[in-house]
Parts: sequence; structure tokens; C-alpha cells
Amino acid sequence: MSAAAVAVLLGAVITILSRCHAERNVYPSAGVLFVHVLEREHFKGEFPPYPKSGDASNDPITFNTNLKGYPDRPGWLRYIQRTPLGDGVLYGSPTAEHVGKPTVIEITAYNRRTFETARHNLVINIMATEEFPLPYQAEFYIKNMNVEEMLASEVLGDFLGAVKNVWQPERLNAINITSALDRGGRVPLPINNLKEGVYVMVGADVPFSSCLREVENPHNQLRCSQEMEPVISCDKKFRAQFHIDWCKISLVDINKVVPVYITRPDPGTGILPEFGEYNPPSESLKSRDYFSDFLVTLAVPAAVAVVLFFILGYTMCCRREGVEKRNMQTPAIQLVHHSAIQKSTKELRSMSKNREISWPLSTLPVFNPVSGEVVPPIHPDSYETTSMPLMQTQTNLQNQITIPQQRPSGDNYVMSTFRRLEVNGIPEERKVAEALNL
Repeated sequence: MSAAAVAVLLGAVITILSRCHAERNVYPSAGVLFVHVLEREHFKGEFPPYPKSGDASNDPITFNTNLKGYPDRPGWLRYIQRTPLGDGVLYGSPTAEHVGKPTVIEITAYNRRTFETARHNLVINIMATEEFPLPYQAEFYIKNMNVEEMLASEVLGDFLGAVKNVWQPERLNAINITSALDRGGRVPLPINNLKEGVYVMVGADVPFSSCLREVENPHNQLRCSQEMEPVISCDKKFRAQFHIDWCKISLVDINKVVPVYITRPDPGTGILPEFGEYNPPSESLKSRDYFSDFLVTLAVPAAVAVVLFFILGYTMCCRREGVEKRNMQTPAIQLVHHSAIQKSTKELRSMSKNREISWPLSTLPVFNPVSGEVVPPIHPDSYETTSMPLMQTQTNLQNQITIPQQRPSGDNYVMSTFRRLEVNGIPEERKVAEALNL
């Protein structure tokens, strides 16, 4: 490779590096609104061209701004960008305490199509002026504007021109612009072209005009308290482009403002000084013994749990009264009743297991005490009880006996039909006879 080619290559590399890390110096004045637009066209050359000719400007580009060496911007500097296809804007109002301190802002551009980045530095050199701050300051609330619309030089120039026609000062400057959202406003609904609203503070060197002071008269103050628009004679000079909420106007004469000095308390050891860098502790830290912490957090609760476990086990296992002591303290008649209930329960359970056994005593046939005839149950021993209906009619079945029954009055009898039943091959008449002989 020839020396000329090397020189050309080095020149190209140097050009790219200087373009990617270029520094731009600006010189705003303290107490005056500072606006810097981050144009997408300016960063367009940092990224490869778009495949289609003529569409390079359509790359979505977003910006990230921060103070060099820090994660965020200075407190007085704000940034806004609505969409990746729009320009970003840095704006704010530096104060006198920032004079003489160059502020380096790192601007990182992100190409959302190629995911490449480019970085520029913006050096802000704040200058001091004798005529600022201006003594008379008025803050207007404009309802039909967003902050990025108001930051445009043409719109801001039109507003300052309207204020100058009303105020008639020799010097007039914009001091600060703040979005209504930063003052606690609500995001408007996306209907009817509603705007967020913006506060614009301007300063002048002459007292306020009579038109601006009309909002202070009692009649307009009453209308503001009733949420009605005050009557301002110079409102028509703004109404064509700017809708001002005159109830929110603020007029301040800094010559009459009494300064308030607040004594700060002495900060403790855990608070960093106002100016200075944070010095982390050294790496040679002393070792700490955690045995005492282990005893307090684990051993002591475990010992208490073990003691409670033994107390509960002794109470439940070793302090039981037992069945004998319970029977001694229970009346005899109650024990007899309980034993009878248990025997009946066992008998019923054994019967339910085997239905082929003999019927219990409670189901044996009865006899008629008047005629002495046996009154057997309706079904025999081998009758299937599971399919037996709840109500049965008396029919002439096998092994039935007909016995007479006496009417309540007279000597006539009525014949009733009963079934004859044998239990274990023994007729029930024998048991009835034995019962009658008793």
C-alpha cells in the first residue's frame, strides 16, 4: 500500500472520529432561556445510507442526553422529543451560580433501524450579564400550546412580539418555559386537538402595563374565583394565536421581594457535602463475627420450640385420665345405657353383613291377646327384602292363618288373614303358648 493511500485512509479515520466525537460550543446567558435543537439531519451522516435513495431522513432516531461522567442532565436543563421521527430539544434557564463553569453534555443518537449509535459533545459556556435578571417578570399560561411547539423560534418570537405590544418595554426576554405537566397538570385526552399547556416567563425592565394589572382588580378576581374568564382589554392581541388563561398569570417585581435566608441544619456523617465526590470505603474491611447473630436468630428460637414440644407431648401423652378413671366418675345407669346402645349397634352391623341369618327378637311375630292366634310378619325368612315395597297389601300367600277379630260393639267377628312363620324350624305357636302360660 502506498504512502498516499495510507494518508488518505488515516485522514478518513480521523474525519470519522472527529465527526463522531465532535464538540460544539454554545454561549448562553444566565437568566435567559436557552434552547438547543438536536436535528436528525445533523446526525444523518453518522449512519449508513438507507437502501432506498431519498429516504435517509426517514430513519427513526432517538437521543439520550446526560452530563459527562454522570447519568443525568443538570437540574436546570430539560430535554424533550415526542417521536423518533422528530427533532429533540434541550432547553432551560441557567442561573448565576453556573457562570464560569463549562457544562459538557454528551448527546448519544440511536438509529432505530440499524441499531447504531453516534455520540457528540455539547459544551455549554454560561456567560454573565449585568442587565439580567430583569426586575419585572410575568409568567403566562398558554392553554393551546405544547412545550415543543412553544420552543420553536418563530412561535416564541410571535409571543414575545405580542407581549411587547402590550407591555412596551425597552428590553424583553424569555426567561423560562415549563410544561404544564411539570406543574402537576394532567395529560389531555387525544380529542379535539387538546394541548398540554405551557408556562412562559418573560422579563422586562419597565413596570407592568395597566393591561396586565387588570387581572388584579376585584371584579376580575371574583370572576376567577367563580371559574369565569376575566375581562382583559388586551386579550384580543393574543387571542389570534395564543389562548391565555389570565387567572393563572403571575406578576413579580423582584425589587420588592424580600429575600428569605434559611439556615440549613448541620448535616450528619451519612450526608455528602454539597460539593465533592463520593469516596467509597476501602477494600480492606474488617471481618465480622456472625456467631452471636446466629445464636440470637436461630439457636434461641429453636431451643424455645424444643421446650414447647416436650411440654405439649407430656401434656397429651402422660397426663391422660384413661378409661378406668372415666368409668369411675360416670354414673352406673349411664354406663348401662351406653353398653346397651353399643350392643344394639353391633347387632345391626352384623345383620347388615349377612341377611340369611334369623331375624332379631325385635322382628319376631306377635300374637293376638284376645284370640290367642299368632300374628306373623308379612314376609318369610327367605323373602328378598331389598326388593320389597314400602307398603304391601295382604294377599292369600302360603302359610297364612285366618283369625277372627271382634268388632267394637256386638258379637260379630271380622276375619283377618296373617302369615304363619317358622323360626329355625320351630312354629311360632309354641312361643306364643309359652308366653300365654306365663
